[in-house]
Amino acid sequence: MAKYTVAVAGATGYAGGEALRILAAHPAFEVTCVAGHSSVGDKLGKHMPHIPQLADLTVEDTTPEVLNGHDVIILALPHGASGKLASQLDPDAVVVDLGADHRLEEQSAWDEFYGGDFYEHWTYGMPELITGKAADGSYTRQRAALPGTKRIAGPGCNVTATTLALQPGVAEGLVEHTDIVADLVVGYSGAGKNLKRTNLLAAEAFGSALPYGVGGTHRHIPEILQNLAHAAGLDAAAASGFTLGFTPVLAPMSRGILACVSAKMTDKAKHLSDAAIRDVWAHAYEDQDFMVLLPEGTLPATANIIGSNAAHIQVVTDRKAGRIIAFAAIDNLNRGTAGQAVQSLNIALGLPEDQGLTKIGVAP
Repeated sequence: MAKYTVAVAGATGYAGGEALRILAAHPAFEVTCVAGHSSVGDKLGKHMPHIPQLADLTVEDTTPEVLNGHDVIILALPHGASGKLASQLDPDAVVVDLGADHRLEEQSAWDEFYGGDFYEHWTYGMPELITGKAADGSYTRQRAALPGTKRIAGPGCNVTATTLALQPGVAEGLVEHTDIVADLVVGYSGAGKNLKRTNLLAAEAFGSALPYGVGGTHRHIPEILQNLAHAAGLDAAAASGFTLGFTPVLAPMSRGILACVSAKMTDKAKHLSDAAIRDVWAHAYEDQDFMVLLPEGTLPATANIIGSNAAHIQVVTDRKAGRIIAFAAIDNLNRGTAGQAVQSLNIALGLPEDQGLTKIGVAP
């Protein structure tokens, strides 16, 4: 069977490396080009020795001339870089941006949280995202927008965990749109592969937890609100009607995100039993293969999803506080970035959605 050729830009970073790890074992793809910046001229094996199949590839410069000519182009670049490059890429290639440049639909949100040039919104690469309800009451999902698309915007990792945790409650009107609170524990690879004293030196990080992006400044906030608006069956402009207190905390682990997301119960929710509320989450994810609603009483743990494209979900109620608390554990590099991108790419190309992916974690 002929394989799709793939070029990966940002190949020696964490997100690019995870994409390469998945693609190297994928039966439908052949990585034929890796590109970088400071690593140009190096053999990939110097930076990614855990992927021996690709070790002899030479890292090339990140230019349109290098990337074009491949069936698939994956951009694992800082925000701003992929947007500038994208307009010069082959329109017939399927391009997946793992960065932020093409995620947001509203320029006002981009201007507030990112600044600089605003780039067009691409097809959003979260297949399980609820986008409303059909006439028969079933959910519509972002998956339907992916077949045949040539441009895919990969979601943020914190966005993925927060969205997947809470969206069933939003879709069914069980939670108020204001006073949503999300506290996340995040592994250090979520900070990128840059040497920073305060968060990426072992002596500084081990045995310590460190909040970041606090006070409503984190750039994933508008994307989360955009998703929750869609889950409520509304357009992106309606995201302004949602409020989110969002606090991520770096923890001394390489990978993983544990999202604890709470929201006020609506009157509808208050009149439902805990079992009926749990059934809402069960129904929302019953036919979503990578979504795992854990048994009642079992809470998600990041150790159980490492290396997988699964999301472990749980929901509980706090009747005294009048809140629903939803949890999601994901691997930030796999489910949160590269795995989800490959899942979306599979759908875009008409391949089995789970091809090359697993929901089996690595434990202990």
